[in-house]
Amino acid sequence: MLSSFDAGRLFGARTGSRPPWALALHGWRRTHRDFDSVLGPVPATPGAGPEPALDAVALDLPGFGASPPPPEGWGSEGYARAVVPVVEAMAGELGRPVVVLGHSFGGRVAVRLAAGWPSLVGGLVLTGVPSLAQVGGGPRRAPLAFRLAKGAHRRGLLPDATMERLRHRYGSADYRQASGVMREVFVHLVNEAYDDDLARLPGPVELVWGEHDTEVPVEVARAASALLDGRARLTLCPGAGHMTPIEVPGALRQALLRHRPR
Repeated sequence: MLSSFDAGRLFGARTGSRPPWALALHGWRRTHRDFDSVLGPVPATPGAGPEPALDAVALDLPGFGASPPPPEGWGSEGYARAVVPVVEAMAGELGRPVVVLGHSFGGRVAVRLAAGWPSLVGGLVLTGVPSLAQVGGGPRRAPLAFRLAKGAHRRGLLPDATMERLRHRYGSADYRQASGVMREVFVHLVNEAYDDDLARLPGPVELVWGEHDTEVPVEVARAASALLDGRARLTLCPGAGHMTPIEVPGALRQALLRHRPR
C-alpha cells in the first residue's frame, strides 16, 4: 500500500508492524516496488519456513514513482537532504540509527546520507552503485566530437536544436529518457565521485554485487572494498546482473538482517 512521508513530500511503502529499522532507496527510473521481495514476507519453501515482512520503509525518490520531482537539478547530496526528515523520524521512532539499503542511484544517495548525517545511519547495504569508486583511470569520457559540440553550444556557436540531436545521439539511454529537471539531475549525478565520502564512512558496509553486472562491474565493488579498508563485507552473487533487488532479493535481505537491531 502506498504511504506518504514527510508531510506528503515523499511517497513509498512501509512493511512490517513495528518501528521500521531499514530504509530502501531504489535506482534511476525505478520505484520502491523493486524491494517488494527484499522487504516483504517470504513464503515457506521446502526446508525453510515462512518469514514475516521486515520492518522497513521503501521510498520513491523525488521524480520517480509517486514522489514529485525536485524543484531544481539536485545532485545526490540534495536527494540525501530530502530523505533526512524520513530517516530522522524513523530513528526517533526506533530509538537508534537505521540501516540503509541503496541500489544503483539510490546507493549514491545512501553514501551521501551516511557521510553527511552519520548519527542517523547505523549501517549501509550498497549494491550496483555507479561511480562508487574510480577504477580503470576514472570515468569514461564522452566522444571528442560531443565534447567539442558542448563547448561550441556554451559559447552560442551551436543552436539548441542541433545540440539536442547530438545529446540523443551520444547520450546514454538514461539521459535520453530524462527531460526537464530530471535531465539536470542526471547530468549532476554522472559527474559526481564518492571516493572521499566512502573512505570516511565509519561502517559497517555491506557490498552485494551481481557477478555479471555489466552496468557497474564487480571491479567497482572491489575498489570500494579496498577504500573501506576492512570495514566492508563483499558478497558476490553468481548469475546475477545489475538488478539485484529483483534477481537476488534474498542476498540483500540477508545483508540487511545481519545489521538488524537486537
